[in-house]
Amino acid sequence: MSMTTTNDMIAASPERRRFSGGDLIGLGIILLVAVIGYFLFPNNLALLTRIIGVALLVLSLDLVTGYCGVATLGHAALFGAGAYAAGIASAHYGINDPLAMLAFGIVAGAVAGLVCGVVILRAHGLPQLVLSIALIHLFHEFANKASSWTGGSDGLSGIAPTALLGLYEFDLWGRTAYVFGVALLAIVFVLLRLIVRSPFGMLCRGIKEDPIRIRSMGASPKIALMKMYVISGAVAGVGGALNAITTQVVGLDSLSFTMSAESLVMLVLGGTGSLFGALTGTVVFMFFEDVVSAANPFHWLTMVGALLIAVVLFAPRGIYGTVASFVIRRREAK
Repeated sequence: MSMTTTNDMIAASPERRRFSGGDLIGLGIILLVAVIGYFLFPNNLALLTRIIGVALLVLSLDLVTGYCGVATLGHAALFGAGAYAAGIASAHYGINDPLAMLAFGIVAGAVAGLVCGVVILRAHGLPQLVLSIALIHLFHEFANKASSWTGGSDGLSGIAPTALLGLYEFDLWGRTAYVFGVALLAIVFVLLRLIVRSPFGMLCRGIKEDPIRIRSMGASPKIALMKMYVISGAVAGVGGALNAITTQVVGLDSLSFTMSAESLVMLVLGGTGSLFGALTGTVVFMFFEDVVSAANPFHWLTMVGALLIAVVLFAPRGIYGTVASFVIRRREAK
């Protein structure tokens, strides 16, 4: 595939310019949805905050899978690393300031991203998936065995974040946690939009489409992918730290293969290679899962499976990707 073709494909995608007025509208929609959610579900803010944390994980997965084409089923390792780092900083070292805990989560996620990138990027295709599955099991087992630090299968407790900025306590209703999560999501979203629109982001897209061509131009695909993996780890670390701060407990489920697989499902559901798609897939999947599991606790997985089959068959670009492509075609037709 020629570089011209690659550039044409990039230009034809829903995210083809730098941060623009349309992006500001998108950010405004995110904040509007957050405000609506706050007033519609005042007694279920914990679920909404959980959705934000998982959305950060799915965004980080989109960076390496959607934009770089790296196959992975072990991305929860980065999320869990951030969660445990923030939790250990509080429970074992008395570092209870939420922003300091967040910083520990970001660093741990980035380091975990570097480690996973070094291993996973040594292979391609199916071997990448195998390596990623091996990594998530290794991270999970390490956290389980290091019970003196992580709490093992009982989970890490004793996490006690202080008031945010010294003013806002993490109340039982979850108001502070929710607003904190929305603020983090908005900041991360803006930064990621700038990254994916930058020359570095375009380089990563080019690597996904034609790595041989990129290498012949003198660039190093592996170095670029490694950088993106570290960025992805930092974003996942934000989500993990947010989960530890707001729930005040970290369990082995944050490092589970199930979480990795579900995050990939959410990404495909919304649409790969699009930050809006990652957010859409997360919200739709988690709300659908919450509703159907409450309505039918014995057969809800069947309903989730039916939803996924319907989306893959009738909207192969994902919910957001299909809608965005339809809108673009309608505009071009006019």
